[in-house]
Amino acid sequence: MRRNILITGASSGLGAEMARQFAAKGHHLALTARRVDRLEELRSEILAAHPDVEVVVHQLDVNDHDQVFAVTKQAAADLGGLDRVVVNAGLGKGVKIGTGGFAANAETAQTNFVAALAQCEAAMEHFYERKAGHLVVISSISAMRGLPSTVTTYAATKAGLAHLAEGIRLDLMGRKNLDIKVTTIYPGYIVSEMNDVVASEQKLMADTATGVRSIVKAIDKEVAEASVPGWPWVPLGQVLKRAPLGIVRKLV
Repeated sequence: MRRNILITGASSGLGAEMARQFAAKGHHLALTARRVDRLEELRSEILAAHPDVEVVVHQLDVNDHDQVFAVTKQAAADLGGLDRVVVNAGLGKGVKIGTGGFAANAETAQTNFVAALAQCEAAMEHFYERKAGHLVVISSISAMRGLPSTVTTYAATKAGLAHLAEGIRLDLMGRKNLDIKVTTIYPGYIVSEMNDVVASEQKLMADTATGVRSIVKAIDKEVAEASVPGWPWVPLGQVLKRAPLGIVRKLV
C-alpha cells in the first residue's frame, strides 16, 4: 500500500476531495497549497472523521521552485517518507492567443507545466532514493488535442504534462530494481473551483465526489493512463484524438 501521499493544490476542488477520499482509505497525507487557512480547515475535517490518519499541511506556491523541493523534503521527513506524490496544482486561466492576454496565458503555462516539472523532479528524486514510489500527474481530457480560444494554452500545458509523465515512465522501463510507477490522469468535466462558473451549464459535468472517486480508483490501480470518469470520457477521448478539427471545435 502506498500509505503516505503528498497532494499539491489540496485547498479546494479535486485536490481537497482526493485528500478526503484517500484519508477514508487509511492513507497519511501531506497537503500543500497557497491558502494554508483552507488546508488547516481540511485537516481538521479529515482528522475529525478519521482520527487514526496523520495529516500535515504546508503552504506552497508551486511557482516558487526552491520551495517545491524544500516542502517535498519536509513532507517526506514529517511522514517518514512519501509513497505517492499527486501533482495536482494548476490554473485554468486563458485568453485567445493574439488578443492581448499573454500575461494570463504565461501564468497558466508557468503553473501547469514549469511548476509541475519542478514537482515531478522533487518527487522523482525522492523515489529514486527510496527505490519505490508512485508519481501521479493530473492532466486533462483537453490534452487530447489542440483546442481553441480561451483553452488553447491550458490544453497545451496539460498535453505537455502528459508527455512529461510518459517520458519519466520510459526512463523506468526495464528497471526491475525499482518499484516506481507513473500514472497520468485525464479528468473530464468534474465540478471544481476552477470550473464552477460553467458547471451548471455543462450536461456532462460529474459532481466532485463522484468524479474524484473515479480518479482515486485509477490511481490505486496504478495504471499508466486513465480518462475519468470512464463514461463518457474514454470514448469521447478517443473521438477527440481522431476527429477532424472542425468536429473538435464543435465539441468544445
